[in-house]
Amino acid sequence: MKHVRHFTPSFFLSLVHVCLVQANYAPYFFDNGARSTNGNMALFSLSEDTPVGTHVYTLNGTDPEGDPVTYGLAYEAGSRRYFSVDKNHGNVTLVEELDREKEDEVEVIVSISDGLSTVSEKVRILVMDANDESPEFINTPYIVQVPENTPSGSSIFKVEAVDKDTGSGGSITYFLQNIHANKFTIDRHSGVLRIKAGVILDYEKSRTHFVVAVAKDGGGKLRGDNKVFSATTTVTVNVEDVQDTPPMFIGTPYYGYVYEDTLAGSEVLTVVALDGDRGKPNSIHYCIVNGSEGSFEISNTTGAISVIKNPNQLKKEVYELKVQASEVSEEVDSSVYAFATVTIRVVDLNNHPPTFYGENGPQNKFELTMYEHPPEGEILRGLKITVNDSDQGANAKFNLRLVGPGGIFRVVPQTVLNEAQVTIIVENSAAIDYEKFKVLTFKLLAIEVNTPEKFSSTADVVIHLLDTNDNVPKFSSDYYIARIPENSPGGSNVVAVTATDPDSGLWGEVKYSIYGTGADLFLIHPSTGIIYTQPWAVLDAEVNSKYNFYVKAEDTDGKYSLAEVFITVLDVNDHSPEFNENIQEKTMIIGSPVKIEAIDQDAEEPNNIVDYSIMQADPANVFDIDQSTGEIKLKSYIRSLDIIHNITKNKDCIWSVVVQAKDRGSPSFSTTAVLKIDITEETLHKGPMAAFLMQTKDNPMKALGVLAGVMGIMVLITIMISTAMFWRNKRSNKVMPVRRIIKKRQVPQTRTVRMEWLKFKRPSNAAEKFVVEDDAKSLQNENSNNNIHVAPVPPTAPVPPPPPALAPRGDTPAWRVPTVSGSLTPKFVNKQMKKKGHGSTHNALVSELKMKFEKRNAALGEPHI
Repeated sequence: MKHVRHFTPSFFLSLVHVCLVQANYAPYFFDNGARSTNGNMALFSLSEDTPVGTHVYTLNGTDPEGDPVTYGLAYEAGSRRYFSVDKNHGNVTLVEELDREKEDEVEVIVSISDGLSTVSEKVRILVMDANDESPEFINTPYIVQVPENTPSGSSIFKVEAVDKDTGSGGSITYFLQNIHANKFTIDRHSGVLRIKAGVILDYEKSRTHFVVAVAKDGGGKLRGDNKVFSATTTVTVNVEDVQDTPPMFIGTPYYGYVYEDTLAGSEVLTVVALDGDRGKPNSIHYCIVNGSEGSFEISNTTGAISVIKNPNQLKKEVYELKVQASEVSEEVDSSVYAFATVTIRVVDLNNHPPTFYGENGPQNKFELTMYEHPPEGEILRGLKITVNDSDQGANAKFNLRLVGPGGIFRVVPQTVLNEAQVTIIVENSAAIDYEKFKVLTFKLLAIEVNTPEKFSSTADVVIHLLDTNDNVPKFSSDYYIARIPENSPGGSNVVAVTATDPDSGLWGEVKYSIYGTGADLFLIHPSTGIIYTQPWAVLDAEVNSKYNFYVKAEDTDGKYSLAEVFITVLDVNDHSPEFNENIQEKTMIIGSPVKIEAIDQDAEEPNNIVDYSIMQADPANVFDIDQSTGEIKLKSYIRSLDIIHNITKNKDCIWSVVVQAKDRGSPSFSTTAVLKIDITEETLHKGPMAAFLMQTKDNPMKALGVLAGVMGIMVLITIMISTAMFWRNKRSNKVMPVRRIIKKRQVPQTRTVRMEWLKFKRPSNAAEKFVVEDDAKSLQNENSNNNIHVAPVPPTAPVPPPPPALAPRGDTPAWRVPTVSGSLTPKFVNKQMKKKGHGSTHNALVSELKMKFEKRNAALGEPHI
């Protein structure tokens, strides 16, 4: 790059000044090389479609002394000014539109100055092409003279268009408008116009044909978008009548190319031989002498050589044809001829995508009907699919795969070269389910492997599934829980079970049945699954409240499933409370309650919960009853028999009370009974021991144990008294007869021995207070709550005075009320006896024993102690 320096007078003055002061070095540009947008614009290129006003470059340089620099742009005289520059920052802006086709280089003088020195450089900016030009037909107008005897398929003309653009934007392809109504065709690459096959020109019918040819470029970028331009022209074909010199080939040597996408019958090239007689030349007859091997033919009249086989059938890559041209005329010897050699090369282009074929040719949809769940590994033999790629070598290698629901089928082979039979194999039998998919649809995809075009094609594979009985009826639940009132009539619906079978037709119909030990009272509708009671069935929650059985759902092939049914019979209040005995007679000791009990046979609460009440008593306002427990006790103000005697006139202590037992059901049922209560006092002598003995009369073993203990204490006291009397007599020197009283301690009897009952009577004297009565009737517990298994003695009617004793009565009652009463024995008596020791009861017993001894000694004549 040359540097141009302009020296001015001021420069020389400055130079003298610098020489006097110091040397001044000129500034310089940075050279950042190709493709740089920063430096001196050397090797800078710019697309012609760059918009005006775009900042395209930045001039950049420096001054060795570090002085500020400015930048400038200059042009030679007569040149267009395409750029401007910011002198301070060096920013270069496009100010004039570029056009590569008019000017592909722009010369610019760039300069840098530090104020004293200016350095200038001439640079060339390359203008890059954009697809901004349309094709243009050359040598127009096109007028063609075609003899009317020109054979169909003959080449008659060649149109030519140029595009000033480069690259794909400058490549041109040709086609004709209204191709279907036209009598001509055009070669898309060469622009050769020929008569359409099967068409004959007739001078008498039409002397002129106007053919509109279109030239289209290959497209390219323009201002960021891909643009395609085209141009049209009209070819005038004049049909002339038919009319000699030795023939001569022109345009030799001849070379032609057959591409792999060339169709059989397509023209490869045209050889031209002319008769030397230009005024009225004879026709030329062309023929191929040798070298074609049956693959090429030549038009006898036009010299157009065509390939007559598909390119994939050509066995050689290079063919050399020897072509002869002979004149055709009655006046000229047909032996006048010329020869030319035509070289034809076979070129494979990747312009065929893989293609699927069926039994009748190319096909893009294949259908098959099959049963669901075929065996894994089975081949879908109903699909006859072949795939082929007409290209050669690597251009014919492609992959196969199925696009759709994954893992169900696989395709074999997966890689194909040229052609293969396609096989589809079952991989997942469970997924081929009619109940999920009635139709399975896949895309069979073939895509090239090693080609830049990656041509591909697809075919639809539609598989229609047929149903099989592959499902078992399935209940909506593993078990069903139902409830039905016990008073439901026969034939009542209980519960409906539901089972579904997704199979179609008869295989999907479900039949229901029940079985099991709990199913005797029930039936099921075989179609609806409704379970209902037998017409004669009577449900009773008190007899059986739970039923359990199995229900079976079965299809027509015998496939079935089971579910369990649990039926609960709901209790209805259909029982009245019942007392244990028709007549109940109770003995009530003042201060202790008696208890009645009624049983309700209903199965559930609140139907079997009983509340007690006193409906009637004579006299009234004497008794209270606990509503829940059935305990009857005297009013709190009644503490003795005297109060009771004051209430009744006949001094009778046996009262009748009408009691009611009522359940809590809805509706509620009740039962009433007459209860006879015999009221008595605890004992004549009040004291803890007497009260204890009275209260424990229902527990003989406990009473005997206590009695044995009391008798032991009495023996011990007697010994102590005798000893004391002995020592007193010894001190008084009196000789007194001494009797040793030995009382054997009683041994408690076992439970299997009949126990003797202590009965309290009103004695005439103190010695007769305790009377042991060995009577079978004493074994009968008046409150009916003992545990001794003896034959029950029927209660007797009450006897008039004397006052009531504790012995059972022997009269037979007119009716009975079943009752259950609790024990009246308090559990704290033994503790009180242990704590009190010699209490008031013990003192009374000692006094009574002493009186008995005195009476017996008096009867025997023994001295009184």
